[in-house]
Amino acid sequence: MTLAIVLPGAVPGGGPPAPGGNGGPAAAVEPRAAGQAGAGAEAAGVLDRIRAQLTAAGITEVRHCADLAALAALARAGRGPLLLCTDELVAHPSVLRNLATEPGGGTVALTAGGPPAAPGHAGIREERGQVVAADTPTPPGATGRFLGALRVGPGDRARLAEVAERLAAARPAAAPAALGPTPAAGRTAADPPGDGGALDRLVCALAADGLRIGSSRVRLLVAERPTDAVALAETLARLRSVDEEAARLRLAVKERDDFFTTFFVSSYSPRVVRWADRLRLSPTGVTGLSVVLAAVAAAGFATGARVAMVAGALLLYLSFVLDCVDGQLARYQRDFSPFGGWLDTMADRAKEYLAYAGLAAGAAQWGHPEGWLLALGAMTLQTARHMTDTWYGLLHDTAVARRAAPAAPARAAADGAAMDGGGVGGRLGRLSERVQGEAGSAAYWLKRILVFPIGERWALVAVTVAVAGPRAALWAVLGAGSFAAAYTLALRGLRARTMRASVLDTVDTRGQRDDGPLARLLSRAVGAAVAPLPAAGLAALAAAGYAGAQLTGRAAAPAAWTVGAAAAVLLAGAAGARPHTGALDWLVPAALRAAEYLFVAGVGLAYGVPVPLTFVLVFALALRHYDLTTRVEKRTRGAGRRRWDVGYDGRVAVLAVGALLGAAAPVTAALAGYAAAVFVAGLGRR
Repeated sequence: MTLAIVLPGAVPGGGPPAPGGNGGPAAAVEPRAAGQAGAGAEAAGVLDRIRAQLTAAGITEVRHCADLAALAALARAGRGPLLLCTDELVAHPSVLRNLATEPGGGTVALTAGGPPAAPGHAGIREERGQVVAADTPTPPGATGRFLGALRVGPGDRARLAEVAERLAAARPAAAPAALGPTPAAGRTAADPPGDGGALDRLVCALAADGLRIGSSRVRLLVAERPTDAVALAETLARLRSVDEEAARLRLAVKERDDFFTTFFVSSYSPRVVRWADRLRLSPTGVTGLSVVLAAVAAAGFATGARVAMVAGALLLYLSFVLDCVDGQLARYQRDFSPFGGWLDTMADRAKEYLAYAGLAAGAAQWGHPEGWLLALGAMTLQTARHMTDTWYGLLHDTAVARRAAPAAPARAAADGAAMDGGGVGGRLGRLSERVQGEAGSAAYWLKRILVFPIGERWALVAVTVAVAGPRAALWAVLGAGSFAAAYTLALRGLRARTMRASVLDTVDTRGQRDDGPLARLLSRAVGAAVAPLPAAGLAALAAAGYAGAQLTGRAAAPAAWTVGAAAAVLLAGAAGARPHTGALDWLVPAALRAAEYLFVAGVGLAYGVPVPLTFVLVFALALRHYDLTTRVEKRTRGAGRRRWDVGYDGRVAVLAVGALLGAAAPVTAALAGYAAAVFVAGLGRR
């Protein structure tokens, strides 16, 4: 349950009382005591209004705090999330409900663009959905304004209490001019807060203290902080004019999505969301239906029959529609959980790779047994790409948070200069942000398409298999995916070098590398002498050369190739103990995944392992590795490791020995079962 706490606003005596209303949509935000006279009656009316808004939003416990000292005491007394509101706020109940139920468990501020913040109200500057600066009235480079509502995550309550106590004990600033530099110019947590309402001063201080604060922009619905009766009347009129239910359905759709999803799914999916809600389906239930449709589509592809493949293409499209609807339904119902986010991501990958397997089996029916190799290559490529997507996104978020954190002015200025204007990476960053800001333009959609997201991948598969057959579909996915990988890797690599941040050292590095006992032993013996990325990159190149040589028939001595490739992959474990703080070390997990999967493929080709069996092993490994990264993204519990989890190094060593002893196929089957068991066993640790 979320506790809501109402704080006094910037207007003396509270926000303006609402004029007498005549019911309708605004009734929930109009005070019951509006007809009373005097300042006390006005204050009662203001509190009635904000309490009514919060109650309509589903908040069952609302308290009023006259000052920040009282807020600090409440923050220290409980454990759950808090919803802090200024008494000036006038909003649709859905705005407050959405803020109170924001996924992720962190701290999020209610924000808006538009005109600069009014006197006493905090202006903000955002990057990648984070509030990186806040000041009253406006920080340099402001992108929006704070609307007077803040959801504080359970893990941030102690930090909130500490800052609130510091503000309560500090001497109030006489005027904004006495504040000194703004956060962007060097304000630190020790600087006094700006003038304004209690919550505005608190947000400014929390941002200056380095707390990571998300930004929840108000769209379609109404939320404002009117400072006089005229502005309040205008806000209430706007509020009455909005169909809140229709807006909620539209808000369930992502504001910005990929080209295929936007025009071929989201144009009608809100109606599907409404039907699913009326049928009382849960987001998890919709995810399950999507998996079933994808499995049936894969079975249709596997038959090789033209009619079945056309039907499979249609079912694959419908599966993708439901894949979009499950997230939209979660946003509409406000039904979020770390498990739900984890399941959605894992189901997406399982469905896609099942489709590849179906295409490979269908290609074999058409007389193209190499379809399994194409499917194996597509799965390896997409898994490595997704690893880079995950870690680059987290790296970028970490870089933004680092710039917003309290730091010496020289370091903050250097970081800003590097990210905003330093060399090719800085120029690419500015260009990317400019294109992203031109939503709907040709350049915007081209950029969205070039990265080859899941909607475009599934659309390409569905169209190509129906028109040209399964082998053509696999070649299309491999070709487009390879181009997208080269494009994104080049641009992200250049940008990452300007960010001056690292991300792998913020998590269990060895767990994300999937190091086992052999890698740990080797890293202890070598120490920090081996650099992580060169070692992982060399392992990937060696494994690629091994697989390529077997594929082309140029490996005259497979045993020598096997020993050499295995040694290169195992030696990558020597870098496990070294801090992964290099500008490009976020690429290490992807390189290690590619090294292991390509080595598995090389062994299969060299020793006659049936390619479908090799595919099954890599499929099980991919699920295991997605589990590692998805738990970081969705903030679920740890990676689910067991003492008997031998890691990538152990699996490579066992497979190499088995191949040299002439038992490559049974060892591959055993490792597939083992990898699946490790994945399933780890599911309970969340």
